[in-house]
Amino acid sequence: MPPTVHDFEERPTSIDGLLVLRTKQVDDERGTVRELYRRSTLESLLGGAIDPPRQVNLTSSRAGAIRGLHGEAMTKLVGVVSGRAFGVYLDARPASPSFGTLVTLELEPGLQVLVPSGVCNGFQALDDGCLYLYCFDAEWAPGMEGVAVNPLDPQLAIAWPLPIDTADRSLISEKDVHLPNFAELRPAGQLVN
Repeated sequence: MPPTVHDFEERPTSIDGLLVLRTKQVDDERGTVRELYRRSTLESLLGGAIDPPRQVNLTSSRAGAIRGLHGEAMTKLVGVVSGRAFGVYLDARPASPSFGTLVTLELEPGLQVLVPSGVCNGFQALDDGCLYLYCFDAEWAPGMEGVAVNPLDPQLAIAWPLPIDTADRSLISEKDVHLPNFAELRPAGQLVN
């Protein structure tokens, strides 16, 4: 069987600058090769030079676990390497034309999201051992600029697919459960603790 090539695809979302990407993929009898990062493709997509990744993180999460919503002052390329996740993105940039817009989508291997600086990123693992990859254009540091929002904010009304016990630290961190609601956001430029 000859290899099947699926070309790179991208689509905009209702959040200014937030892009959903389908990675280039080659399938053959042995399995699949996915192109997780190609600088020239991203530069072409964004119309200019981009900063290379300065930090790459991989999280492993149990089914139902939530991480986020965090909008640090860095651009992120995120996606699932194994398993599935429910991705949530919130525009927390006060000067953005899409400020306050919420986008959700199910992530699977081969689907990535380019998250602009200041847009909050979060997810819920839908499978045990869900592997979620983050590529950052800056190194994360405690106290860096950005915002963080409570992922259980009732006004956001995020329809998390799996039930959440807020007392179970294997599902949500103490820090995340006590983050401010979106309406209480600190002014831009204040630090995320």
